[in-house]
Amino acid sequence: MPTSDILTLWVGGLLTLMIFSFLYKDNPFYKFAEHLFVGVSAAYWMVVAFWTTMIPNMLGALYPPSMGWFLVNPAEAASAATADPKLWRFVPVVLGLMMLARLAPSAAWISRWPMGFIIGFSAGTNLLRYLQSDFIAQIRSTLIPLAVFDKNGAFAFGESFTNLVIVLGVLACLVYFFFSKEHKGWFGGTARFGIWVLMVAFGAAFGYTVMARISLLIGRMNFLGRWVGSLF
Repeated sequence: MPTSDILTLWVGGLLTLMIFSFLYKDNPFYKFAEHLFVGVSAAYWMVVAFWTTMIPNMLGALYPPSMGWFLVNPAEAASAATADPKLWRFVPVVLGLMMLARLAPSAAWISRWPMGFIIGFSAGTNLLRYLQSDFIAQIRSTLIPLAVFDKNGAFAFGESFTNLVIVLGVLACLVYFFFSKEHKGWFGGTARFGIWVLMVAFGAAFGYTVMARISLLIGRMNFLGRWVGSLF
C-alpha cells in the first residue's frame, strides 16, 4: 500500500477514535478532533467560496481580462478577456465593504444597511420561491382523483386507496389546526385522526433521519475495519 494511503488511513482512524471517545466522556482528544474538523471545514469552504464566487463574480465581472490570470484553459481565458465589464457589480462590492465596518465598534452601525438590504431581498425572493414550491405545490398534490382507472379502463384499487388516504389525511390535519371551533363530536374525532396522521408523518421523517445517521455510522465502522485490517 502506498505511503500516502497508509497515512490517510492512520489519520482518519485516529480522528474517528477521538470523536468516538466522547461516548465515554468529554476529553481533550475529542475537543482536538472537533476543533480540527470545524477549522478545516471553515477554511475549505472559505477557499471554495473565494475561487467560485468572489473571483468570477467580482474580479472577473469588473475586470474580465483578469480571469486570464486564473483560467488554465487558453480558450476560456481568451473568451473572458473579451467580455464586457459589468460595472453594476460595484454595488455588492460596496455593500460587502460596508458589512466589514462591523469590525470597528465606532462604525458598526454602517453594517446595518447592507444587512437590512440582504435580509429584505432574501425574504422577498424566498417568499415567492417557497410559496411556489411548498404552498402551491402541496395544494396541487392533493388535487388528485379519488377513483383511478388504468389504461384499459379497469379500476385501480391501490392508487385509488392511496389518493383517498392522502386527501382524508390532509383534511384531518387541517381540521386539527382549526381552533375556532371546539374539538367535540365528529369534529373532534376528525381532529384526533389528524393527530395520528401528523404523528405518522413525524415518525417517518424521524426514522428516515435516524437511518441516514446509521448509514454514516456504518461507513465509519467500515473505515475503521479497513484501518485495523491494514495493521496486520
